[in-house]
Amino acid sequence: MSLSLIVLASGRSLELSGLRMSSTYAGFLEGYPCRRINDMRVSGLLRAAERESPRAPVHLVPPSIEYPEVEAGAFGPVEVLPAVACVGSFHSTPVAADHDPVLYRSLLTVAWFQDSPEVPSGDAAGSVLGDLRWEELAGDDEL
Repeated sequence: MSLSLIVLASGRSLELSGLRMSSTYAGFLEGYPCRRINDMRVSGLLRAAERESPRAPVHLVPPSIEYPEVEAGAFGPVEVLPAVACVGSFHSTPVAADHDPVLYRSLLTVAWFQDSPEVPSGDAAGSVLGDLRWEELAGDDEL
């Protein structure tokens, strides 16, 4: 059973079969969000995605970063990632034309950041997931 159906800008339909969301800065006790902290958050999310889906290729959607107009501290300028870190497991029809769609499906685990804790669904053309290059990133898996 899928959690939702997503349609990419390319027209390909994806099924979301698993989703983990967490606060981007959960457990952040001191300091402020800066490049070093954000790099650790992004790499940690990517490692978690790789651990959660060892059979599927993993892709990180580069996050948007906001630069609020506040004075820089000892660690450089303030850089803020979107509030919610996400890891989703997606599948679709096979990428390779010679793979039987009854026996194969394509898989991709995606890590991304978004502003609110909403499950992606429907037309993803305007979202961070809309421009996924599925045919280049996903891998076919035999059922």
